[in-house]
Formats: sequence, structure tokens, C-alpha cells
Amino acid sequence: MRELLFIEPVFKEAIWGGSRLKEVYNYDIPSDHTGECWAISAHRSGDCKVASGTYAGRTLSSLWKEQRELFGKAADSCEEFPLLVKIIDAKEDLSIQVHPDNTYAAEHENGSLGKMECWYILDCDEDGTIVIGHHAKDREELAQMIGEGRWNEFIRQVPVKKGDFFQIDPGCVHAIKGGTLILETQQSSDITYRVYDYDRLSNGKPRQLHVKQSIDVIRAPFVENRDQQPVLTADTDNGKKYHLVTCAYYTVDKVEVTGHWEEDFGSSFANVSILEGEGTVDGIAVAKGSHFIVPAGYGTVEFKGRITFISSQAV
Repeated sequence: MRELLFIEPVFKEAIWGGSRLKEVYNYDIPSDHTGECWAISAHRSGDCKVASGTYAGRTLSSLWKEQRELFGKAADSCEEFPLLVKIIDAKEDLSIQVHPDNTYAAEHENGSLGKMECWYILDCDEDGTIVIGHHAKDREELAQMIGEGRWNEFIRQVPVKKGDFFQIDPGCVHAIKGGTLILETQQSSDITYRVYDYDRLSNGKPRQLHVKQSIDVIRAPFVENRDQQPVLTADTDNGKKYHLVTCAYYTVDKVEVTGHWEEDFGSSFANVSILEGEGTVDGIAVAKGSHFIVPAGYGTVEFKGRITFISSQAV
């Protein structure tokens, strides 16, 4: 069967969320404190459904279990759907946080996957920053700084602009700052350890912190991922393609289409998110905020119009 799988997002409210998911993408969000659009997910905390076609109404997790042929070689090596794609609207600062790797999560989080992720900056304030890394010179100073609440010394902030890209490995301290809109591609995991949350209250109580787990998994000293600039891999009159990252769990590319573009994603499935513009994909109308899966072995996908999309595939 040769059919694209268009996906219905799942939305998550958050203390730091806003309303830009409606304003920018015209999504029907639950409130003006909506922080996350789980755009392509089979995770039990947000299992997306297929929007139309042969599998309309089916959850992505059920397709993964029962129609493995749609997902190709990834289905042979992964027990669960391996990736999760989000759009995150940070109206306010997110907590200072860190994610575990597979080994730590399997031991301490009931067999969960760890969480490696990457961020593409969709939009941000003019003088926007994000938190990536820390300034502790070793694990002893790390524990001391956290224990004494020396956050201004500890936290490492970097400037950001629209179109920037960051790969965030397990063990890397990070936080999205207010005014930032990002597309996140990650392992299918919902394990987050909060190191610090600005002493904010939720329903009158401080949100739970995970200080011990954070100290366990934060890597010290911090080593910057320097090779994070998009690499131009194709340049034609009809568009440009940039490779963003390949890591142990995913490979991610961005394409800016200015006319007619063809892409063959090969023997494994691909997640595709339309970030800008409007046009068609194999004759089906799409616009920014559309998300779909290209099944394994689908063949050539034809994009027409002026659109920018990001695609990801499991490794």
C-alpha cells in the first residue's frame, strides 16, 4: 500500500506554556498554557492517531505492533516506536533539566528508554538565549554548586536565533528559555530530571525536583558539541537540503522547497514536519503544522510549493 500517514497531534498543557501553537499553526489547543504539541508520537503518555486514509483513527502504537511492514528495518531492531517529534512553545522559562541515557533509565525508570534529543529553533526573541551545559569543573564541584544553589555560577547560557540547531545528549544540562519556539526530535521517552525550577509553584506547591538523579547523570565537565552547523547537501533551483545531525538513534535533515522537490527515504520510515509555507505532497495539500509519516519503501515523495520541512529517521 502506497499511502502517507497524516498524524493528529496530542497537546500538553504546562506551567510555562503559551498560545503560539494556535497563533502560529492554528492548532485547536486546550488552553493558553499549552506547552507542547506531540506531533508524531506512539508513547503511552501521548499516543497520536492517524488522521485519514486506510488507518484513520488507529493509534500509532497499534500500527507499530500490528503493521510492522510500514516501518521497515526500524521495526526489526526496536521494540517500541523509536522516535518522538514535538513542537514546544516556551512562553516562560522551562526548568533546568537533564535526561538519563538508556542504561540509567532502564535500571531506575522501569525499563524506559533514555532520552537523546535535538532542537531546531523555529522562532525566538531578538536577544533570546537557551541553557546548554554548565560551568562546574568536575563532579565534586557539580554536586557542591547544585547543593548550595549557586545557579548563576552553574548555568551556561548561549545566544540563539531562528534556524539554529542543537544536539543534546543524555547527561547534558539544558533548558528552553521563555520566548522560544522549537521543533524537537528525540528518543521516544518522557523521562526528565529537574535540577532547578526557579522556586515556582504549581497548584500552590513547588514542582518535584530530581536532584539525586540529576547529579547521578550530569556529565562533568561539560564538553560542547561543536559540530552542530547545518551542512548543505543539495542545492538546486527548486530547493536546498541541509543535513542537521546523525547520532546513535536518529538522523535529521531540513529541506527548503521553492518549487518542485523529490525525496526517497528508502527502506525505513520517515517522520516529516512542515515548518513553513504551503504546498502539496503527492498531490495532498499541506501547510505549516502538517505532520506525516512516509512508510518504509514508499518510493519517491513529490513536494510542490514553497515549504520548509524537517525529516527524521530512526538509525
